[in-house]
Amino acid sequence: MMVTLTANPSMDRTVTLDAPLVRGGVHRASTSATDPGGKGVNVARVLGGSGVEALAVLPANVGDPLLDAMAAKGVRYSAVPTSGPARTNITVSEVGGTTTKINEPGATVSEQTRAELRERILSLAVDAEWVVLSGSLPPGLPLDWYAELVVALRATSAKVAVDTSDEPLLALASAFPASAPDLMKPNSEELAQLTGYDSEELESAAAQGDPTAAIAASTILLGRGVGAVLATLGSAGAVLVTEDGSWYASPPPITAVSTVGAGDSSLAGYILADAENCSDADKLRRAVAYGTAATALPGTTLPLPEQTHPNSVTVRALDIPTSVTPSTLSPSSNRL
Repeated sequence: MMVTLTANPSMDRTVTLDAPLVRGGVHRASTSATDPGGKGVNVARVLGGSGVEALAVLPANVGDPLLDAMAAKGVRYSAVPTSGPARTNITVSEVGGTTTKINEPGATVSEQTRAELRERILSLAVDAEWVVLSGSLPPGLPLDWYAELVVALRATSAKVAVDTSDEPLLALASAFPASAPDLMKPNSEELAQLTGYDSEELESAAAQGDPTAAIAASTILLGRGVGAVLATLGSAGAVLVTEDGSWYASPPPITAVSTVGAGDSSLAGYILADAENCSDADKLRRAVAYGTAATALPGTTLPLPEQTHPNSVTVRALDIPTSVTPSTLSPSSNRL
């Protein structure tokens, strides 16, 4: 079983425009959709849609439309009562895949809800292969809560993946190596937050066929105790860095429709391949195939296995030469 935690779940409202978004203008949406959201919920949706048993843990009350929406999507969940309804996040999707997001802060989590969420995750982890901690933290939870959970989960046999950003990400990293998970899935901005590299340069270099900087930045995290780093680089693909080596995957050309859920789909693709005992190269291949498929789908639509095309993803193994290390590829300011 795979367990995901979404501490700050949402109802995701996506509207699609046929013309570019103009600030202050009046727009007519060509389509609109509302789906259950939150990064862990998305991961559970993809895993479940791919035939893997997945359980989404989240704070939510009986009768919340979020739980009804999850049930309608076939997502198994374990809900802990909380102080209010799930937030609503709004995504405006333009032609070409550009998305603008407006996210509410979420309901405040009480000490009791926090304790029950922790207990629920730790009890489920006993029988879980993976525990995925994803997304932002709502008001009421300390910024280092993911770090606390990773340390506690070490007492179980479950592997732990973390995908978060901003203050919770930096708080997690400040407690390395004790809080270092088995897998981190940063995008280029999050990798830059941790290491001081420039996110645009990481993506542009990879797009030109040179992922060396992204690999070097990921290697910094391995040096602080992280088991593996799956760094997604937008349309430039992704890198995977483990103690056994480094790989770069470039996706096939597609028409981007919406980037919502692409990173979550990539993480789910990796976990699916890991559950099948695939090689590291094939874990990366599956991750990029799922992320690419999500980008080609509208709104918050998440990919099914038949919509992914792993064989169209090019993966190559890379070695950082001894003359090219994180120290010699020093960023402007090294967070770690």
